[in-house]
Amino acid sequence: MQPVERAEYEGIDYGWVMQTTFVVTILVGAPVVAVLSAFVTLDSWPARAAFAVRVGAPIWFVTAVAVAAYARRTEAGDGGVAEEADTGSEDGEEDDTDTA
Repeated sequence: MQPVERAEYEGIDYGWVMQTTFVVTILVGAPVVAVLSAFVTLDSWPARAAFAVRVGAPIWFVTAVAVAAYARRTEAGDGGVAEEADTGSEDGEEDDTDTA
């Protein structure tokens, strides 16, 4: 079995930002578009699609900027892995020496 490769990020984890933006936009944007569409007469499917794009695009943009700002401020998306402490070995593995 091939090992999973890991990437070391310096700064923002853009994969996390993209995934979080997608999920939050669906959770927040879909209900907003649905509620706003109740107040607009949409006669055809092309009109409905155009309305969804006109309302959804700003929601997507605002969400993406907010998530990126959050990630930059809090270092989110790092997978919860703290930087490795200096253990004396170059590859980050612990020493197996007994100190007892």
